[in-house]
Amino acid sequence: MQDLNLEKSCNILNRIMELELAGVVRYTHYALMVTGPYRQPLVDFMKSQAAESLTHAQQAGELLTGLGGHPSQKIASIEESHLHDIFTILEESLAHEKSAIAVYRELLSEVSDKSIYLEEYARQMIGQEELHTLELQKMLRDYQPKEH
Repeated sequence: MQDLNLEKSCNILNRIMELELAGVVRYTHYALMVTGPYRQPLVDFMKSQAAESLTHAQQAGELLTGLGGHPSQKIASIEESHLHDIFTILEESLAHEKSAIAVYRELLSEVSDKSIYLEEYARQMIGQEELHTLELQKMLRDYQPKEH
């Protein structure tokens, strides 16, 4: 880890924390707002996503403090479309997951060949977020956007 840029790595980990904490808020909000005949399985899905986002934020924070960084108390910006049909919720969820992948990829790029542990952490998180995008894409196949 001698070639690791600690400041840059900590900044990225802080951005991950902020994004994952925004996911907690986002998915909790969606769980409250989803309606329709598929409400219960979608509420369960959104609640599990919120819980996982919190776990991811905590993992990033543990790494951040382990590297000597100071965790942010902010969350990433959350756009509120005020559209709560299932299609929009799933589309916004997919966009959020893609944002997470981008930040984890940035971490991977920063730590590659400098820290095996951080590199493996970033790869694992990218894999998990990619799996979420696949799930959301499958869920979106049955929905069409509503006319607003």
